[in-house]
Amino acid sequence: MPKAPPEPDPGPLAPREPNAVPPGTVASKDQEHVIKAVPVRHPGQWVAAAVLVLLGAMLVHSVVFSSVKRGTTVEGRFQWNVVGQYLFSPPILRGVVVTIELTVIAMAAGIAIGVVLAVMRLSSSTLLSSTSWVYIWFFRGTPVLVQLFFWYVGISYLFPNLSLGVPFGPALVHLNVNALVTPFVAAVVGLSLNEGAYMAEIVRAGILSVDEGQVEAAQSIGMRRIQSLRLIVLPQAMRLIIPPTGNEVISMLKTSSLASVVTVAELFFAAQTISNRTYQIVPLLIVASIWYLFITSILTIGQYFVERHYARGSARPKPPRLWEKLARNLFSVHPLRSGSPPFGDGTGAAPVSPSGAR
Repeated sequence: MPKAPPEPDPGPLAPREPNAVPPGTVASKDQEHVIKAVPVRHPGQWVAAAVLVLLGAMLVHSVVFSSVKRGTTVEGRFQWNVVGQYLFSPPILRGVVVTIELTVIAMAAGIAIGVVLAVMRLSSSTLLSSTSWVYIWFFRGTPVLVQLFFWYVGISYLFPNLSLGVPFGPALVHLNVNALVTPFVAAVVGLSLNEGAYMAEIVRAGILSVDEGQVEAAQSIGMRRIQSLRLIVLPQAMRLIIPPTGNEVISMLKTSSLASVVTVAELFFAAQTISNRTYQIVPLLIVASIWYLFITSILTIGQYFVERHYARGSARPKPPRLWEKLARNLFSVHPLRSGSPPFGDGTGAAPVSPSGAR
């Protein structure tokens, strides 16, 4: 009978079974048995999680359920009934509105000042660059509280009256500084000028992050410097400018509480006024903290969407959406079910390479 032709050699790149032994090799004892993958155990994480759960339970009990004896009466430790009483009171709500106004106006003026200072700092003119450097050095080197006091008290002491007219000539308009610089104006001016120094460095870093070839390409098609800055450089620099600017907005919201020392009726001033009258100091501090946390949370969500908007077209992937983050955190860890394979090949074994290494 004629012999059957030999089977052709499939070659080294032919598909094999998951645990198949390559031709010409001898199966080792480890490869003769299915390798069971044992997940790595992390006892330290379980201990840390247990400690955190215990501390969280103790914190919740202390904040919500615990009570303390003050004088002859026993009342809640944090007096949540008093917090609920003043949380939406008219003075507190008016203070919230003033706080938001301070934050928006001071931040808008600070961003405008910062952009101008950043352009001056990058200018080839020594006078403009030096002037910007001195401004940033001075306002970053002095405390915000000192600056607020200066604009509230010092400016009227140094210049009781302001005159507007021809330089070194006759004055056309006379202004009373005491009537012009109200507490709110002093707070806005002080916070804006201080914020402008910090925003200048943020904008300058963003502009420097854009490749110089972008500016050269814009100039080659006839764009002026201001046009290339507005249409080419700043839109690309926004990806770097937005995150620290969002942090500055949140910081400005909290820094606005310093305006209470110059008698601006913002949120902290309103809470302090009520606590001075009722002696409910801690509950009113909690009221102010709740409102600050609420506004900060809204600003954080807004910052997230602005960052996603300016991340379009970048090489890096966009940051995940809020619900994507939530779903990933909730469903990222799945315990192995009984009888389910730890790997995706359906064999229940770890993949073995031709050399026997996993």
